This record gives sequence, C-alpha cells and structure tokens, in this order.
Amino acid sequence: MSLHLYNSLSRQVEAFVPLDPARPTMYVCGPTVYNYAHIGNARGPVVFDVLAGLLRRRYGALAYARNITDVDDKINAAAAEQQVPISTITERFAAIYRQDMSALGVRLPDIEPAATAHIGEIVTMIEGLVASGHAYEAEGHVLFSIESYPDYGKLSRRDIDDMRAGARIEVAPYKRDAGDFVLWKPSTGDLPGWDSPWGRGRPGWHIECSAMAAAHLGETIDIHAGGNDLMFPHHENEIAQSECAHGGKTFARFWLHNGMLTFDGEKMAKSRGNIETVHELLAKHPAEALRYALLSAHYRQPLDWSPKLIEQCARTLDRLYGTLRELADIDAGAIAIPAEIEAALNDDLGTPQALAEIARIAAEARKAADPADKARLKRELLGAGLALGLLQQDPAAWFAGAAGDQDDERIQSLVEERTAAKQARDFARADAIRQQLADENILLEDTPQGVRWVRKRPEPQKTEAADS
Repeated sequence: MSLHLYNSLSRQVEAFVPLDPARPTMYVCGPTVYNYAHIGNARGPVVFDVLAGLLRRRYGALAYARNITDVDDKINAAAAEQQVPISTITERFAAIYRQDMSALGVRLPDIEPAATAHIGEIVTMIEGLVASGHAYEAEGHVLFSIESYPDYGKLSRRDIDDMRAGARIEVAPYKRDAGDFVLWKPSTGDLPGWDSPWGRGRPGWHIECSAMAAAHLGETIDIHAGGNDLMFPHHENEIAQSECAHGGKTFARFWLHNGMLTFDGEKMAKSRGNIETVHELLAKHPAEALRYALLSAHYRQPLDWSPKLIEQCARTLDRLYGTLRELADIDAGAIAIPAEIEAALNDDLGTPQALAEIARIAAEARKAADPADKARLKRELLGAGLALGLLQQDPAAWFAGAAGDQDDERIQSLVEERTAAKQARDFARADAIRQQLADENILLEDTPQGVRWVRKRPEPQKTEAADS
C-alpha cells in the first residue's frame, strides 16, 4: 500500500517516497504569535498532525518542523500599544497557541524554530543572494529580484505581469521591479532590530521560513505544507529565494495546501466579524468535537464552519463513545490500526472516508453478539480512532464533559493566562477571563502566594418546610 499525496506544484496526485526513508522531512508554516489563533488557523495543524502520524508509522521516523514567527509588524504594533517588549507578546501567545493545539490533540512538532533565534542564518542566506546577483540593496532594504529567477510563479502558475499587478505588495520607488519582495528592512530606534551588513534592521517574512527550513531539514525537503492562502506570495517567494540560495536545488518536492474555512458560506474575515478563536471555542465545546469537525471534509476542500457542524460532530462522538462504553468489559488486546483506515489515509489523507469507516465499525460492534467479534471490533474502533487522534478518552470522561482533573487543568491554565495578561497590561483580556470563570462559579482569591481559585458551592434550595 503506497502513499499518494496531491502535489500543488504538479497539480496531480503522486506517489510519495522520501529522499531518505530513514528521515522524511516536513515543514509546516506556523503561527505569527501576536493574538489568538482563529479556528481556520487550526485546520492545517490538525490535518498535518494526522499526516505526521501516518509518516511515522510508515517510515519509523520523521523530522517535522513547524515554525514560530516572532518578529512581525503586527507584533511590533501590539507591543507598542501595550508598551512592552515584543517577547512579552510573543511568549504569551506562543504558549497559548501550544495549549490550544494540544487541546485539539495536535502533537508538538519535532522542531519548533523561532525566527528571532535564526537571525544569523537569515543574514547569511541574504548575503549569498546578494553575492549571486539574486538580491540587491536599496535605501537600507534588501530585495529579491524576481527577474533573476526565470521559474518565478511555477507554484501558483500566475503570469508574472498579473502577479505584479495583483499581488498585495508595497510598490516603493527603490524597487527595480514592482514584484520584487523584501528580504531585509531597516528598523528605527523604536522597533526591534539586529545588526547586519545593511545596517540595523529585521528580516522580511518570507526569508524566515527558507532559512529555518534549511537550518533544520536541509536544502531540499520532502514536504512543505500550509494553507492555500499562503501559496502566493509566501510559498512562491520561499521557492524563489531558496532555490537561488542553494544553486538551483529543489526546495520542496511536495507542496500540500489545505483549504480555507468559511462561515455560513462566507470567507472568514475580521472585517465580516465571523471569526471565532480556538480559545473561545474550546471554552464552549468539547475539544474532540472541534478536531472531528476539522477532519470531516477533505483537507483540500473548503469547510463550512458552523455551530450546527460542531453539534453534529459532538453527537457522532456520543454514539462512538457510547459504543465503547457498551464494550467496557471487553478486552480489546493490542491496538492496531485497521488496513481500511490506513488505505483511506494513504489516498491523499482521505479523512472523510476514514471517518465513514469508523462509523461502520461502530455500527457492526453494536450488533455483535460473539465475544471474539466484540473484541475484534473494539480493537479496530480504538485503532481507527488512534490514526485520527480520536476516541482515546475513557468514555466516562467524555460523557462527564472532561470533568475532574482535566477540568482543573483547564481552569488553572485560564488563571495563569489571566496573570500573564495582567503583566502584559492586557486588562480587557484579564477581566474577560475573570468573568468567564465567574460564570462557571469559579472564584479567584489573591493571596501572598499568588492567585488561588475555588469552586463556589451552589446555594441550597429552599424547601416548603424551611419556609414554614
């Protein structure tokens, strides 16, 4: 059973074989940590978490990198507004991002490089591009010359003149070509910056991923993945600068792009007010129902997000966990992933087909009478869930709504987030967390040892006898 993946570069499904079967490599574009991730940002991490598991089962190893962008104009603006260093913003939201992704069952990548920790590699790559004539300095900026790379546009397949006209680019007088993009830009004294041959400044967004991928995975990687909104200009620019920096070597052999989320058929956008953050959704819905929903459509297709979808997924999980609860006294034995599940995932990550197979196994298990059949079907159901990051809770915990220790951990994390928000002078968020906890009957107490929380006991109900 071979693995086939749709390659955005060739526009076709291809058999995947890594350059080094002992060390497949995958790079996924990670978050820019200046605010909470919205639910659309979570689709890629969830989908590619499934792919990472599949690759590890198939090859026994995987070098998986997902970066943190911790220097960016939006980060600078947030830090300036709150009058704190950029690290106060980035460390806080990077921690929240990891926490939220973990709640969705997304495992940490093997490598989580941060842009600010790779300034040396970035500067070295830019120096090489300048020396080879692929980049030039102009008014304190260093820009990549798209005319120096004849294959520019091969990923998005856009005409270069259309890209010049339609790309969201800053057309500055110092650019030789309107499509040239920034590798390095100057920093004024009030902005973060690092010394470089071109003066004190900071990197452009695109060069960061190229430098970090090369530093940790090599000059040619097997898989580069991200949302399809990154195909142009981000991924297109990554290809151009990486292949020019490395003597024409292929940058990424396979490009995987997940589709976007819509809300009631409309694109999610802040301007439309239809964006929900992962953090907010986790406070209202079971995390596993959110993960199930994100896997319910094929990763390359759009996914229409709605409260109805989440509710449907939660009810489906009720049935599946109900089946496991009925089989609680059955010893499943060693868990293995069914061949039908592996076949669905090996066919370009066919998660809808895999979920349908899970439903079939559960339906058969509910009808089974023979103990050996029950054991086999329970084993298959647990193994199928394992491949998708589902059905790994105790059924009692699912039906209790993650009460007990898991809920204690969630509350403690909110208390810690509130403390961090106060330190960052984000008093609106700190007050919102206090109110959220108060609505859950959680009271906060300030003590010399820090903030403690207690559950408020419900008021006793008056009886007729007590009133008489």
